[in-house]
Amino acid sequence: MSEPDKTSEEAAESAPVSDEVGDSAAEAIDEDASAEQADADESAEGPRMRARRERMERRDAQRRAIALEQARREAKAAAKGKQVDQGKSAGRGKVQGLHTLLLAVLLTVIAVGLGAILYFTPLMSVRQTVVTGTGVVTQEDVLRELNITKGTRLLQIDTAAAADRVASIRRVASARVQCEYPSTLRVTIVERVPVAAWAGGDGTHLIDRDGVDFANEPPPPGIPVLDVVAPGPQDPTTKAALQVLTSLAPDLARQVAKIAAPSVSSITLTLDDGRTIVWGTTDRTAEKAEKLGALLTQPGRMYDVSSPDLPTVK
Repeated sequence: MSEPDKTSEEAAESAPVSDEVGDSAAEAIDEDASAEQADADESAEGPRMRARRERMERRDAQRRAIALEQARREAKAAAKGKQVDQGKSAGRGKVQGLHTLLLAVLLTVIAVGLGAILYFTPLMSVRQTVVTGTGVVTQEDVLRELNITKGTRLLQIDTAAAADRVASIRRVASARVQCEYPSTLRVTIVERVPVAAWAGGDGTHLIDRDGVDFANEPPPPGIPVLDVVAPGPQDPTTKAALQVLTSLAPDLARQVAKIAAPSVSSITLTLDDGRTIVWGTTDRTAEKAEKLGALLTQPGRMYDVSSPDLPTVK
C-alpha cells in the first residue's frame, strides 16, 4: 500500500465517529477519502492512458461546441423565418386593404352614377297619382294644390312641401305624400270632421274638435251650436267647451243642441228637449260625464254636475 493510502486509513481509524458528530461529518470524511483516491489513481496512470483520456475529453468538448453552434444557427434561422412570415402577412394585409378601398370607390362611383341617371332621366318619373281619403274634398282639389305634373322625376319631388300644399285646403286636417317607385305618387288626406257650429255675421261656420273653423255652410244634423265670443283653436273658452263636448258618450253628445262657455269656469249644455246641464269648469270632466249619465234618468229640468261629489237635480 502506498504512503497516502496508509495515511488516510490511519487517519480514519484514529478518528472514530461518535454518535454526536452525525451524518454530515461522516459524509465529509468519505468525500475527502474519494478525492485522495482519485489523486492516487491519477498518479498511477501512465503517459499513454493520460494522453488517451485527454484526446477523449477534447473530442467530447468539440462535439459539445458543434452542437451549441448548430443550435445557435437553427435558432437564428427560425427567427429569420418568423420575420419573413410577418413581412408576408403585413404585405397581404396591405393588398387586402387596397382591394377593399378600390371596391368601396367603385361602389361609390356606381351609386353616384345610378343616382344621376335616376335623377336626371325619365326612368323613374310620375306616371300616375293616387289620392285616398277624400270625402267632401274632391280629387281635383287635391291635385290642384299638389301641383305636380306627370313626367316629373320622383327623386326631384319635395314630398314634405307637397304635403303642406295639400294641407292648406281648409277641410284637410292632414296630408301625406309618398313616392312609390318606379312611377306612382300617392297622396293620403284626412278631412276635418265638424263637432260644433258657430253662428257668425257671415253665416254658420263649422268647427272641428281642435277649434278650427274650416267651412261656411249649414251644419249637418246632430251638430250643436257653440256659443263663445271668438271661437278659434287658441281661444280658452272654445277649447274648454270642446273638451266637455268630446268627453260625452256618443248617444248623449247627439242630444246636445247648444254648448255655451261665457268663461272657462261657467260651461252649460242645453239638450234637444230643453233640459239644462250645469257643468262648471273642465276639472274632473270624465267623472262629471259618468255621473251625468245616471243623473239624467231622474226627472227634472236642470242637472248640476259642477260638483261631482254632490250632483243635484231641479
